[in-house]
Amino acid sequence: MDKKLVNSLYKKAVGYTATEKTTEYSPEGEVIKKKVTQKHFPPDITALKAYLELISNKEEHESMTDEELEREKQRLLQELEEIKNATD
Repeated sequence: MDKKLVNSLYKKAVGYTATEKTTEYSPEGEVIKKKVTQKHFPPDITALKAYLELISNKEEHESMTDEELEREKQRLLQELEEIKNATD
């Protein structure tokens, strides 16, 4: 299983805080103002459900062939994309 995908899904499932940095420049290229803000993203129940499904199916996936794993990966990525599009 793609570790980066699982970690991202977990992060979205439990919620996280992201830091955004904005810098304004003068026409001469000098820094005028810097702003750092933190934005909180609340836990996502759909992501939690998908994450738990992935974790519970670990034993099942260990017995799958590479081809079956690739199909399952594509299915899950498509499902995550559909969830993302539905929440946007």
